[in-house]
Amino acid sequence: MNKADKYNKDSEQEEIQNPEQIVEDEMDDAVEAEAAESEAEEETIESKVAALEEEVAKEKKEYLFLMAEFDNFRKRTIREKADIIKNASQKAMEGLLPIVDDFERGLQAAKDTDDAASVREGMELIYNKLVKYMATNGVQPMNTDGQPFDAELHEAIAQVPAQNDDQKGHIIDTVTKGYTINGKVLRHAKVVVAQ
Repeated sequence: MNKADKYNKDSEQEEIQNPEQIVEDEMDDAVEAEAAESEAEEETIESKVAALEEEVAKEKKEYLFLMAEFDNFRKRTIREKADIIKNASQKAMEGLLPIVDDFERGLQAAKDTDDAASVREGMELIYNKLVKYMATNGVQPMNTDGQPFDAELHEAIAQVPAQNDDQKGHIIDTVTKGYTINGKVLRHAKVVVAQ
C-alpha cells in the first residue's frame, strides 16, 4: 500500500468515525446544556424558596405583632371599663352624701323636738331632694296603678278577683314601686293584679 492509499483509507475511517464522534459530542453538549439548565433552574427554585421563606418570616412577625397589640388593646379596654364602672359608682355615692347629711341633721333635730309636723316636713324635704337627685341620674318611678299588667315591668305578688270586667288583667295595688333607669328596668314593681 502506498501512502496515498493509506491516507485515503485513514480518511475513510475518520469519515466513518466522525459521525459517531459528532453524535457523541452533540450528546455530551446536550447533557452539559441540560445539566447547566438544571443547575440554573435549581438556583432559581432555591432563590424563590428563600424569598418565600423570607416573606413568610416577615408575615409571621407582623402577625405576632398584631396579636400582641390586640391583646394589649383587650387588656386596656377591660381595665378602662372597670375604671369607668368604679368611677361611675363613686360619682353616684358622692351625690348621695349631701342627702345622708340631711338625714343625719333631721334625725338630730327630731331628738330635740316633740313637733311631729316639723319632723315630717323635714323628711319630705329630704325625700324630694333624693327623688330630684335620682331623676337627674335617669332614675324614674313607674306609673303602675290602673295600668295593664306587663310581666316585663311588673312582678305579680298576688291576684284578687276583679270587681268588674274592666279591671281584669290590670294592676289594682302597688306594694313596691318599680323604677327605670334611662328607659331600662332598674327594679320591677311588685303589684296586685285583678283576675
